[in-house]
Amino acid sequence: MKKLKFGLATQILIGLILGVVVGAIFFGNPGVETYLKPIGDFFLRLIKMIVIPIVVSSLILGVAGAGDGKKVGKLGFRTILYFEIITTFAIILGLVLANFVQPGAGVDFGHTEKQDISQYVETEKEQSGKSIADTFLHIVPTNFFQSLAEGDLLAIIFFTVLFALGVSAIGERGKPVLAFFEGVSHAMFHVVNVVMKAAPFGVFALIGVTVSKFGLESLISLGKLVGLVYFALALFLIVVFGIIGKMIGVNIFRFLAYMKDEMLLAFSTSSSETVLPRVMDKMERIGCPKGIVSFVIPIGYTFNLDGSVLYQAIAALFLAQVYGIDLTIVQQLTLILVLMVTSKGMAAVPGTSFVVLLATLGTIGVPAEGLAFIAGVDRIMDMARTVVNLTGNALAAVVMSKWEGQYDPEKGHRVMTGQDVPEPTQLSS
Repeated sequence: MKKLKFGLATQILIGLILGVVVGAIFFGNPGVETYLKPIGDFFLRLIKMIVIPIVVSSLILGVAGAGDGKKVGKLGFRTILYFEIITTFAIILGLVLANFVQPGAGVDFGHTEKQDISQYVETEKEQSGKSIADTFLHIVPTNFFQSLAEGDLLAIIFFTVLFALGVSAIGERGKPVLAFFEGVSHAMFHVVNVVMKAAPFGVFALIGVTVSKFGLESLISLGKLVGLVYFALALFLIVVFGIIGKMIGVNIFRFLAYMKDEMLLAFSTSSSETVLPRVMDKMERIGCPKGIVSFVIPIGYTFNLDGSVLYQAIAALFLAQVYGIDLTIVQQLTLILVLMVTSKGMAAVPGTSFVVLLATLGTIGVPAEGLAFIAGVDRIMDMARTVVNLTGNALAAVVMSKWEGQYDPEKGHRVMTGQDVPEPTQLSS
């Protein structure tokens, strides 16, 4: 009798469904969080453990392979420019939809449970004291090893790029260094295969805790907001990314099908970090150069949060509508500019979306206290915006490869449709 074998995506989906069922059955029971949360946290810690070594080793190999500081500088400028354009589109789409649908009209917070957001308030106070100059200075690490310990991705990338350029500049003497990091890269991708075996259990635990804590009923009072956020994110995912895909010769539906495992895992865990190694590997498989993939995608995790800024735009207008505040065109333009700046400056801060909203609402005269009422459904919306963030960064690697003249659409099409399956040099699916 042939043994039934489930793929990773199927296992994760089963874990997701079981987590929802268990959470719904034991809604309000604190024991669920007591027993399941450690399992979910254990999986997330496993992922965070391997992300930095993979980013550092891949980036060193990619940048040193390019061997030209001018090329890296040009790629960096184009990448940031692209990120700014796309995130601005996301913010504008969020504002247009929120103005049209009016999700906050008629909402009464009197029947909505208020959540504690004091931790985000303290973080926002710390961050608001920093100037734009402080934000840019923070990119340059005073102690690289401290940045590694803190997981400060921007500072790590800055040092790693400079180090890689130095290795490239010394020629033959740098080859042992490259050989070492090539070994590290292959070893870490093997570790990813081992860690991903725990993914279904991590997903089961994380979803179970979320549903048991907030319940499915929490969607009812704020259902219009949640529905609009999901619709807006789906629209951005299919239409905006679809147009970009058309321009670079990528069918967005094939691309999404190719990324389905990673999207499901990111949705279930509300974490882009869980799929960073797999996304980098998959982009290389469809023909994106290692140097571009290892540079663009990690930076995108800080600068290209399309789903997050779209949600923040909708949430800001939602709260303004709840409090009966009619924002003028000038105030909404101010909101666009503020979100563009704060979403970058606070990208490495825990609870980024809430912290950014706290920093933003004050500039347009909306009481920040309203965030305490939507905190209960934030995790549900976070799951969807994580998928958009992930897809946007993966697609950005293809865009930059095309922009640099190093992407072959025909090869990408063959791999995404299963006609051409390259040997997995780093990560087996």
